[in-house]
Amino acid sequence: MGNRKKKKKFEFPSAFTVLFIVLILVVVLTYIVPAGAYERLSYVEDGTFIVEDQSGEQSVMPASQETLDDMNVIMDLEKFEDGSINKPVAIPGTYESIEQQPQGILDFIMAPVDGVLDTVDIMVFVLILGGIIGLINKTGTFDAGISALSKKTQGKQFLLVIVVATLTAIGGSTFGLAEETIALYPILLPIFLSAGYDAIIGIAAIYLGAAIGAMFSTVNPFSIVIASDAAGISFKEGLTFRIIGLVLATAIVLIYIYRYARKVKKDPKNSIIYEAKDRIDNKFLEGYDPDNVVKFNWQRVLMLVVFLGAFPIMVWGVASQDWWFGEMAGLFLAVALIIIFLSGLGEKEAVATFLNGAADLIGVVLIIGVARGINIIMDNGMISDTLLFYASGIIENMNKGIFAVVQMILFSILGFFIPSSSGLATLSMPIMAPLADTVNVSRAIVVTAYNWGHGLMQFITPTGLILATLEMVDVTYDKWLKFVLPLMGIIAVFAAIMLGINTLLF
Repeated sequence: MGNRKKKKKFEFPSAFTVLFIVLILVVVLTYIVPAGAYERLSYVEDGTFIVEDQSGEQSVMPASQETLDDMNVIMDLEKFEDGSINKPVAIPGTYESIEQQPQGILDFIMAPVDGVLDTVDIMVFVLILGGIIGLINKTGTFDAGISALSKKTQGKQFLLVIVVATLTAIGGSTFGLAEETIALYPILLPIFLSAGYDAIIGIAAIYLGAAIGAMFSTVNPFSIVIASDAAGISFKEGLTFRIIGLVLATAIVLIYIYRYARKVKKDPKNSIIYEAKDRIDNKFLEGYDPDNVVKFNWQRVLMLVVFLGAFPIMVWGVASQDWWFGEMAGLFLAVALIIIFLSGLGEKEAVATFLNGAADLIGVVLIIGVARGINIIMDNGMISDTLLFYASGIIENMNKGIFAVVQMILFSILGFFIPSSSGLATLSMPIMAPLADTVNVSRAIVVTAYNWGHGLMQFITPTGLILATLEMVDVTYDKWLKFVLPLMGIIAVFAAIMLGINTLLF
C-alpha cells in the first residue's frame, strides 16, 4: 500500500484544449443540426442590390425603398447608402433547408489555420503591444510607475478598481472596447497585485468593465447603432432606458468585485486562484522591489505619456475615423519607435527586447485565431441560419409579458455561436424585429434584448475574448467560471426585470 502511487490531481485543461473541445462539439453539430440559409441582400455602391439565394446564385435589383418594402426588409434605404448597413442582410421569410454540410477531419484541421489567417490584423496589433510592453518593462518604467501610484493610492486602492471598471464600461458602451483592453493587463495587473489583490480582480476590473459596458451599450456603433438600423428604427429609441441599465449594472459589478476584493485583502487564501499566486506574481512582478525602485526620471515619464497618450488617439480613430486593427497597429508601431528612441537602449538590445515582448503574447494571438476557427466551422456548416430560424419560431406570437425576456435568452444562445455583435445584428434583426409588431411592443425592446442577451454570453463564451484574456494573465477557465457565474446570474435576473419593466412602460 505504501508503494502505491498517489492519484494525480486533476488539472483543468489549458485555454487551447478548451477551444479544441468546443471546436469538436461544433463539428459534431454540423452533422446533427439541419443545414439551412436565408437569402442575403447586399448593397452595391453603383446603386443596386445584390440578392444571393441559398445556392449562391445572384440577381441584381434596383436599390430603392420599394425593393426593400417588397422583400419585407423594414429598413431605410439611406442606411445602406451611407454605409450604416455594410454587411449582407437576411431577407425575412426566405429560410430554406439545404443539403447538409457536415465538416470533416480536414475541415477540423484547417479551421484553426483559417482562423489565424482571418485574424492577422488583430494578431499584429497584439504582438506590437507585446513588444512595447517589453520595452517599457526593460527600462524599469512600469516599476517606477507602480511605486509612484502605490504611494498615491495608499489605503484607497479600490478606488483604482472603480476608475478602471468605470472607464472600460464607458468604452464598451460607446465604441465597443474589447480587444484593445489586452494592452491594459501588463500595465494594471502589477498595480493590483502590489496592492494586495489577486489577478481575478484585475481581470474583473478590465474585462468585466468592458463587457458590462458592451452588454448595456448606449451608442456603440458595432451593436446598438447597427442593430437599430437593421431593425428600421433610430438608435435613440430606448436610449434613456439603456443608460439607466448601464449605470445600475456597473454598480452591481463594482459591488460584486468589492465584496470579493475585501475577502482577498483580508486573507489572500480566500482568493479563488490562491494556488497560482506565486506563479502570477512572478510573471507580473518579476524584479519589482518596492524598496529598491528606479526613479521616475523625465525619460520614464515621457515614455509612459507617449504610451498612454496613444489610447485616446486610438479611441478617436475608432469612434470617428473608421479605424480598425490595421490602423491601431500602425499607431502603436509609431509609439514603439518613439519609445525605442527615448529608452536609450542600443539598437540590438532594443530590437531583441521588442521581439521578446512580442513573443510573450504568441499564446494569446493563437487563441484568438483558434477561436475564430470555431466561427468558420459554424459558417461552413450552414447551421447559424437554422438556429436563428428556430429561435424566431419560438417567439412568434408569444405572450407580450415574456416576449422580451425569452428573446434575451435566445440571443444569449445565438451569441455563443455568433460572437460578433455586428454579425448577429445584421443577421437577426431583419428576422426578429418585425416579430415585435405581432405582439404590439416597440422594436427598441427587441434591440435591447439582443444587446443584453448577446452581451451576457460574452462573460464566458470561449469563442469570444475571455480565453485570450485568461491566457495572458495565466488564469484557468474553471477559476474564472467559479468567480463570474454567480455574477452572471445576478446580471441576468436584473436584465430580465428591466426588460419586463421596459415592456410594461413602452
